[in-house]
Amino acid sequence: MLKKSLFATFIAGGALVWVLAAQSELQTVVNNSMKAMGVENVHTMTISGNGGDGFVGQGFNPLADHWRWYVDKNTVRAIDFDAKGWRVTRVHGEGENPPGGGAGTTTPAPDQNQNQVTMVGNNFNNEIEYAMVPLGFLKMALEKNATVKMETVKGKKFTVLSFPIENAAPTGGFKTQVTGWIDDQGYVERVATTIDNNVLGDITWDAVYTDWKDFGNGVKFPTHMLQRQGDKKYYELTVADVKVGQPVDLTPPAGRGGAKGGPGPAAAKGGPGAAKGGPGGGRGAAAPLGPEDLGGGFWLIRDGYAAVVADFKNYIIVIEGPQNEMRAEQIISEAHRLVPNKKIRYVINTHAHFDHSGGLRPFVAEGAVIVTNQANKGFYEKVFANSHNLAPDKLSKMKPQPKTRVEYVGDKKVFTDGAHMIEMHHLQGTTHDIGMEIVYLPNQKILIEADEFNVGNAPPTSPAANPNTYQTNLLANVERLKLDVDRIIPIHLPNDNRKVAFAELRMAAGKP
Repeated sequence: MLKKSLFATFIAGGALVWVLAAQSELQTVVNNSMKAMGVENVHTMTISGNGGDGFVGQGFNPLADHWRWYVDKNTVRAIDFDAKGWRVTRVHGEGENPPGGGAGTTTPAPDQNQNQVTMVGNNFNNEIEYAMVPLGFLKMALEKNATVKMETVKGKKFTVLSFPIENAAPTGGFKTQVTGWIDDQGYVERVATTIDNNVLGDITWDAVYTDWKDFGNGVKFPTHMLQRQGDKKYYELTVADVKVGQPVDLTPPAGRGGAKGGPGPAAAKGGPGAAKGGPGGGRGAAAPLGPEDLGGGFWLIRDGYAAVVADFKNYIIVIEGPQNEMRAEQIISEAHRLVPNKKIRYVINTHAHFDHSGGLRPFVAEGAVIVTNQANKGFYEKVFANSHNLAPDKLSKMKPQPKTRVEYVGDKKVFTDGAHMIEMHHLQGTTHDIGMEIVYLPNQKILIEADEFNVGNAPPTSPAANPNTYQTNLLANVERLKLDVDRIIPIHLPNDNRKVAFAELRMAAGKP
């Protein structure tokens, strides 16, 4: 017993020595890096410059190398590292050339003066944004007792620090790692993590720091910062000046969005997992309404983003697979309840924006074919091939996984079984999404559209004096195609759940 006790004491003592040695090594690495960057006594930092940021999943072209892009002029980010918070002021405006993309009701996006305060707290996105400032990363590495190892990347030696981080979101959390690479000068060259996006799956969110400069106060800081989510540019800043020791006011500004938003769009504009959440969002109905019978074997699925179920002779067609797995499963369940004993053969996708494609994966799990515009060719195959292991969904759990089948259409496609008919038309001239489709039900004289006409709280009573180009373009397409429309179904249903008459579009487009 004595030998066993001594052996256990020896093992425990050895483990303690190893832990203390590891902690000492981490402290040494962090201290050396802080000293190299001249930030060992820095508590506040003010970074200024010009750049831009992207809205994930809202680009005009899903095959572009960046997310829907905005220019950020006169950006000032003041960080309090002790309080773990920051204030960002900037002029935020259109960054696409030519203008285009979602995340707004007008194109080009107007310049807006923004003043936002963010506190890290336990918010996963904010923790990542904090870690993607070099000093923030080093402080988090110490706080979370990061591991230390040496690594050679493309012939260059790095000290690599890595620590765990958890997204405890109620809609499906996950655990991941934050990793930073410190070069032989002691500069943090890159910070990266893996996040879940319900459309893209497991993707890298990283920041790369280049062109370091001494800003005259002993502080060395990169003059260029670039973040990517997946393979697309997400945030960029060309740094003009860095100051330390200035006071940081973390009082949230009055008004909408005052406590949101970091240097990038994670908190305010749909960062990782932005398309998750509950089934609501169609503009919000207070009480469940259930499906509406549109006649002739068609039903409108309400209580969230809209979808339409069509009972064809031998199968079901669903128009739109929006939002997320939860909403899609509701739509699928209603489709099978309304049309029992038939499979869903097709799901029609209006466009690739994530709030309108975030529910496609459950339809693929059902064996349905995605029908979308040819401008999206290659996009869905690519994202559906990504791993989906951080926050597994129904499709990723299926063994074997059904093959993703996508049918691409050009200017027009017609589905008919002799008794039912659906027309798909490519919307020409749109600035919202290059592959935008509108759907027409000729027997019902109904036009189904997404984002081109998000109706107001009440029908207009007179023609708009300054009509939105979205509405004027949609009306021009209806007239070009000679569609006989009585009613419009916006995927974003109106708050009052009224039936939107075609006359509302004419009024919105400035015509009586």
